[in-house]
Amino acid sequence: MDPVPTSGHATGPGGVADATPGEFRFIERHFLSLAGPAALGLADDAAVFAPPPGRELVVSADAMVQGVHFLPGDSPDSVGRKLLRVNLSDLAAMGAVPLGYLLTVTLPPDMTDDWFAGFCSGLAADQAEFGLSLLGGDTTSTSGPLVLSLTILGHVAPGAALRRNGAAAGDGLWVTGSIGDAALGLVVLQGGLEDPSGHLAARYRLPLPRVALGQALPGIATAAMDISDGLLQDCWHVCRQSHVAAVIEAALVPLSGAAREAGPAWRSTCLTGGDDYELLLAVPPANEAALRAAALACGTDISRIGHLEAGTCRVRVLDAAGAELDFERRGWSHL
Repeated sequence: MDPVPTSGHATGPGGVADATPGEFRFIERHFLSLAGPAALGLADDAAVFAPPPGRELVVSADAMVQGVHFLPGDSPDSVGRKLLRVNLSDLAAMGAVPLGYLLTVTLPPDMTDDWFAGFCSGLAADQAEFGLSLLGGDTTSTSGPLVLSLTILGHVAPGAALRRNGAAAGDGLWVTGSIGDAALGLVVLQGGLEDPSGHLAARYRLPLPRVALGQALPGIATAAMDISDGLLQDCWHVCRQSHVAAVIEAALVPLSGAAREAGPAWRSTCLTGGDDYELLLAVPPANEAALRAAALACGTDISRIGHLEAGTCRVRVLDAAGAELDFERRGWSHL
């Protein structure tokens, strides 16, 4: 990892001045234990590795800004895990196997060593769970908020990467897990909703990337993406890329018990709020049995929520009586 500018010298054993710049000591303290062989001990400007023979690389990047994507009071280990998991979710949506990641840290002057120790412990836990390691990155300083950016690498069989543009009229629309928990969790953490079980806040802080199921989806799903900007918004992305229209039945969208307890007034938040990091899939009827079997083998809940039809880039949401529902907003926009 490249350094962050600092000044001053530490004293080494026996009172001898340690000429190692502070930024390198910072990297060694916190990030060296996360590095895999390809990182070359974080001592060079780049990693060197060979992807598995006969596989294609899949690369994605996401950034998180304190106060925008996570809250100042969130525990540092949960921030580390969320950063890695939102990127793992991108790999899952492409059907890819995780390989490694690059990390960029832009830190303000008030960040403590203890905070980064916790941050890296979260990364270490998820590296072990999902089977990847740090390849390198960059560190720099800022007078603004903490900014964390992660670039993740994975691999797939040639031509097997799932795209958004392969869906066709007649395909079913499916989602993993439950929808809306993370959006409601943010409302909880902002004081706008009760969460007696703590489930909603936990889902906001810690996504559940569907990595195992994603790897089983090539040949089953015709299109896929992860739900980060809201179900309706991300469904629109699939429709736009595949030149189809979508019909979602609101009653079929899976909600957790905690989301149901929040009540119907929060339905719009669940469908448009984002941060779910569940998978949205287009699956032909002939492949539904294979999808259910794959989900069962991975221990992942899966629900059919609607279908795709001929048309151009439109998403309709119907209530139980078949009437179309209207939404003030469709999801999150980054600009």
